[in-house]
Amino acid sequence: MPPAKAAAALVLAALADWLFYDQNAGLSAVLFAFALAGVSLAANFGHVAHHRLPIAGAIVVAGLMPALEEVNAATLAFAVLALGTALALTTNPCLDSVTRGAASLVDLFLVSPFRLFRDVVSAFDLPGLARGFILWFVPLLLGTVFVLLFVAANPVLEIWISQLNPGNPAASLSLGRTLFWTLALALVWPFVHVKWRRYANVAPNGPRSSQGPAEPDHFIDLFGAGTILRSLILFNLLFAIQTILDVVYLWGNATLPAAITYASYAHRGAYPLIVTALLAAAFVLVAMRPGGPAEQSRVIRPLVYLWVGQNVLLVISAMLRLDLYVQTYLLTYWRVAAFVWMLLVAIGLILILVRIALRASNEWLVRANLSVLTIALYVCSLINFAAVIADYNVSHSREASGSGVSLDMDYLIQLGPNALPAIDQAIQLRYANPVLVSRRNSLVEQQRRQMASWRSWSFRGWRLQRFLDGQQSNVPG
Repeated sequence: MPPAKAAAALVLAALADWLFYDQNAGLSAVLFAFALAGVSLAANFGHVAHHRLPIAGAIVVAGLMPALEEVNAATLAFAVLALGTALALTTNPCLDSVTRGAASLVDLFLVSPFRLFRDVVSAFDLPGLARGFILWFVPLLLGTVFVLLFVAANPVLEIWISQLNPGNPAASLSLGRTLFWTLALALVWPFVHVKWRRYANVAPNGPRSSQGPAEPDHFIDLFGAGTILRSLILFNLLFAIQTILDVVYLWGNATLPAAITYASYAHRGAYPLIVTALLAAAFVLVAMRPGGPAEQSRVIRPLVYLWVGQNVLLVISAMLRLDLYVQTYLLTYWRVAAFVWMLLVAIGLILILVRIALRASNEWLVRANLSVLTIALYVCSLINFAAVIADYNVSHSREASGSGVSLDMDYLIQLGPNALPAIDQAIQLRYANPVLVSRRNSLVEQQRRQMASWRSWSFRGWRLQRFLDGQQSNVPG
């Protein structure tokens, strides 16, 4: 680990602390990006392709312009992509195709941040410690992430964790700031100490090697058979705790601890559990990659099957949680989309199991998922979601059933003309409010204008118009 580059990384981490820690991001994100680009250029100036610097500079400026307008998820994504592209363009000698470029960016953002910890251990020249660190880094890192997601999803676990709090023996040490510095150093280190994986090229007339000796494949080291085995054992134990709690409280309707309602238990868990399942699926794809060291293991494969099975149960629990929440707070487009998305995640997990069992390729898995997605989108295109949402909300509202929440008439009106049958029923339940009747009649007029022209005719609109014509004599007011 070169001392000058280590110092540069510490300076960037300190700058990140000053700009971002406990602060809202704005112009600070643009300033830090320019600082990162400048320090990276200075630290690697001897290995930079100078003729590409103007193009790289233009890419960085163009990528940071949206963030200068406003900092949000999309503009930050453009900024990060621009910085990575510029770095690869100027320092990667193997950048000879779009595929290699994409692979380089994946390596830079997903694999290289872990290199900081490997380089720190290597600096002390302790091979045994380095080996042990590699074996346990992924299990402990992802295990911590899963624990945090489970605590966010499960208020019972949150109470248990809070009861384990031994106090604050190190009040002067901020754990949050320590984690922030660690993350900042891990993210800037690949830009300061640039190392690209070398690829073996095959020429038409025979094999040829890439420039220079091949770098060690940190990705393979981090996801070797030993690491995967330890990860799966730990993950199965962690997921078993969440699965047992769901069986007891969600499926078994056991009495929850005081101050926790079923609505809060259901609402908090739906979306974090889906994030957990997606992370688990990504890990399985990496761990069980075709030809990888874990694919042939008779010990690892059953653990993978068990863990993916627990993830399928996790997704089903998330769907049940969302269903309980909808029963209390009614439907919206986003909640319908969440149901569809959860179903697709569950099918995707099952397809991963099938791919592993059949020893099929990742290309097969991609085709299978695309086929499922196409079928799902095709079926969804045939469903009148506005009518489904409106009918459900009216029939399950407090006005209709005597329990639950009151109807949100503003949301029903926003659903458009397709919600008119449900809106008529809602008006009858709430009596003929002149304002509601007027807004309802505006939707009727909108529907009739749309159907007046053959160019805007649709079968769904024609069916709705037949309903409205049949209800003409019963229109309130």
